[in-house]
Amino acid sequence: MSVSQPHSNRNAPTFPLNDTPAREAIPGRAQVVVLDTGGQYCHLIARKVRELGVFSEVKPSETPAAELAHAKAIIISGGPCSVYDQGSPSVDPAIFDLPASVLGICYGLQLAVQLLGGRVEKVARGEFGKASFQPMGESPLFHGIPPAPAQVWMSHRDTVTALPEGFERIGSTGTCSFAAIASEARGVYGVQFHPEVVHTHRGKEILENFLFRIAGCQRDWDPSRVAGVLEDEIRAAVGDRNVFFFISGGVDSTVAFTLCLRALGADRVRGIYVDTGMMRKGETAFVKEIFAQIGGDASIHIELAEPWFLSQLEGVVDPEEKRRRIGQEFLEVQNRVLETEHFLDGNWILGQGTIYPDTIESGGAAKADLIKTHHNRVEGVQRLIAEGRIVEPLHNLYKDEVREVGRQLGIPAPLLDRHPFPGPGLAIRCLCSDEVAVPQPIAGGWLLPLHSVGVQGDSRSYKPVLLMSTPASLAAGEWEDAYERATDYINASTAFNRVVIQVGDSQPPVEELRVRKATITRERLDRLRELDAIVRRVSLESGFEERVWQFPVILVPLGTAEKPDSVVLRPIHSVDGMTAQSVGMPMEVLRPLSKALFEVPGIAAVLYDLTHKPPGTIEWE
Repeated sequence: MSVSQPHSNRNAPTFPLNDTPAREAIPGRAQVVVLDTGGQYCHLIARKVRELGVFSEVKPSETPAAELAHAKAIIISGGPCSVYDQGSPSVDPAIFDLPASVLGICYGLQLAVQLLGGRVEKVARGEFGKASFQPMGESPLFHGIPPAPAQVWMSHRDTVTALPEGFERIGSTGTCSFAAIASEARGVYGVQFHPEVVHTHRGKEILENFLFRIAGCQRDWDPSRVAGVLEDEIRAAVGDRNVFFFISGGVDSTVAFTLCLRALGADRVRGIYVDTGMMRKGETAFVKEIFAQIGGDASIHIELAEPWFLSQLEGVVDPEEKRRRIGQEFLEVQNRVLETEHFLDGNWILGQGTIYPDTIESGGAAKADLIKTHHNRVEGVQRLIAEGRIVEPLHNLYKDEVREVGRQLGIPAPLLDRHPFPGPGLAIRCLCSDEVAVPQPIAGGWLLPLHSVGVQGDSRSYKPVLLMSTPASLAAGEWEDAYERATDYINASTAFNRVVIQVGDSQPPVEELRVRKATITRERLDRLRELDAIVRRVSLESGFEERVWQFPVILVPLGTAEKPDSVVLRPIHSVDGMTAQSVGMPMEVLRPLSKALFEVPGIAAVLYDLTHKPPGTIEWE
């Protein structure tokens, strides 16, 4: 589309500064400030800005405008609140009078509209996950972007119903009339969708247009220096103390451990691998082999702790309580090991591979809602943080950034390219129930009396699951109709936050299925371990594993008297874990996979999760 010139009272150039050489960022003088209103993706915005070569920082939303006078661009993040609620996060209205250009994202758009005299209301139909966005008119925000419908990622139920004076609509979706707005005279723009997430097509270009074409930023950040910067930060944080790690064999803890080895030396770093009994098939052997390559002379201790973890989870159903107990047991195991190894004096601190999404989903960022508590954010760990006895080199990074740091460190590809696996292991993929209940017929299918965790409008949800009637077109491998129906159902209803279908032959009638009372046992964990191993083998052999970012396999207590459990397949595509898109498996792979899963004793049905993130989290718990 063609583009009008920016307003003359701003410092914007009339072309993107793609050839501007990077200069050194000035601490405390970031060109771009992201105001945090509690959004799940707040730091992701700042990270995406850094990716475009511009130093950025996150500040509280209520930061006075006078403290932002140095900024060329201000971005107001999304958030879990409604702008019309008393006590909801706000910004200093004077920011709209600064020379800086302003971009509001999701809640940030709604907040700008309300503060400048428009209107925001709750509507009956929300938008969660994929939506089709149509740009309108001519705007520098969409320079170089074809005027055709494009996929964007949404997470809202409130919407703008009236614009402030001087604003115009520059984009819409089928549900949201004001999906993008602008006042070029004031230098204020807003988008209801999230351009910072990978599942918004052309989102990077939109941010690039805002930074360079509208706000006039210059490149001053070089991401290739991250590993060296992190090593310097480790040395500063640790001082003359030593560091012990509880390593999982996953990407995050391995990269953090390796950074500390590089920064401090092998004689000051110890690694402890805890086999909780909730690991994947063959996991411990794999970890021993890979750390023999990575650790070199570093000391790696393996602690077999299955009995303690199983005893702590006996009779537990609630997912948050599960996570809390697992996290606390990690600390108990830690203390037993450290007492044996004499690590509890003041010369040792704990190292963790915590990454930013862990902090966000645990409600650890300002104004962020609790989605699910990660095991590295339980009470005991929070106490160590308060005592200054933890070093977390990756706490401001996302999964894809962590992988890039790992490549800079030379970590072996078989580990670095692994799919993410949750710290609590199979425990949070083995769902439990304290009731006996039957599916209820509703429009579109059946409401399953199983609850899973979701994230809707940046807030936590914990709701039942819709078992949708399987479209006939799926038999031919056509997934689009199934995904469109699932998205429509979930946007139109607040009764559930996840949609699944039955796949494969030999499926029992839904009327015969029951949710039963179930907790975590060794028998159920072994069943899930075998299911997971089959899925990983088939995915690897077929090449499907390379098409997805993660492939959780979930065991749910839905079945018959003879076959008490069902298995849920959850392949997703993501980059950083903050958003995710469910991926349809080719039928030539899915059919034999389903057949193999049905052969595992105790499995009544094979279900396929069609839910994107949002509204469903990647994991079910």
